[in-house]
Amino acid sequence: MKLLMLGGTEFVGRAITEDALARGWEVTVFHRGHHAPPRGARALHGDRTAPGGPAALAEGEWDLVVDTWGGAPTAVRDSARLLSGRAGRYTYVSSRSVYAYPAPAGLGEDGPLVEGSPDAAATAYAEDKRGGELAALDAFADRALLVRAGLILGPYENVGRLPWWLNRIARGGPVLAPGPRGLPIQYVDVRDLARWTLDAAGAGLAGPYNVVSPAGHATMGALLDACAAVTGSDAELRWTDPEAILDAGVQPWTELPVWLPEGEPHDHMFGGDVTRALEAGLRCRPVEETVADTWAWLRTLGGRAPQRADRPAPGIDAGREAALLGL
Repeated sequence: MKLLMLGGTEFVGRAITEDALARGWEVTVFHRGHHAPPRGARALHGDRTAPGGPAALAEGEWDLVVDTWGGAPTAVRDSARLLSGRAGRYTYVSSRSVYAYPAPAGLGEDGPLVEGSPDAAATAYAEDKRGGELAALDAFADRALLVRAGLILGPYENVGRLPWWLNRIARGGPVLAPGPRGLPIQYVDVRDLARWTLDAAGAGLAGPYNVVSPAGHATMGALLDACAAVTGSDAELRWTDPEAILDAGVQPWTELPVWLPEGEPHDHMFGGDVTRALEAGLRCRPVEETVADTWAWLRTLGGRAPQRADRPAPGIDAGREAALLGL
């Protein structure tokens, strides 16, 4: 297979590139040149947001294009149009954020969606991802696969959610653990996402798929216990009622990464129906493996995970946490 990876040097794109190379595929990575692609990939450079940015893609043919773009849909539109006659299939890594809020638990791929346009400038994440989907469909129709990922964790994470928990628990001492312990979470390891994406594209699948673990694959307790175990920390997880956390003004998801209290936000993010993806071969590794491998990668960086410039660093301030714990 000849793969053109649009991106491919950081989190999701890197995992897909590495998986394709491990299969013996011929991989071309088109990126801005800020980070080196995995060894073995051919590199083309360009900025999709600049006039003439995709010029390096004017020649060449590929069996598959994978695109993880999350900004203005026009970048997907222009790339897909440019490649439609020279690529067999186009896979767009989208997001479950495209479902109109609030999405009830158990919602499948036929749920109501936010508005989006392939011709839109950057607006909001959900609308941009939907616009990207429409751009891929406009150019490739039934040759387009839409991978609606949920929360993504694992090595190379540049959003900072799991790295924050690992570093916080590694410091030890009392830790504000947002309850309840058994609160189910739904996520996908980036390597499982990569493997499924390439398998599905190679099999000729098309249309939308929710690609995330089954609901209840892990819990907040299992996630934080795994962080404590792998770091060898003496941290004391102090499980705290959601009401106390919310009454203190602490923001779920951002100040306490991954966590969302029960209710509409939790159902929307962690209640997706993944039957189609499971039937198409999705397999999700245990949370303990995801946490251990992320910690091993993080240690190679001295604990300093990369942080996307367009995303705020997550995590609660140490003083604020201590006050909530009564320290």
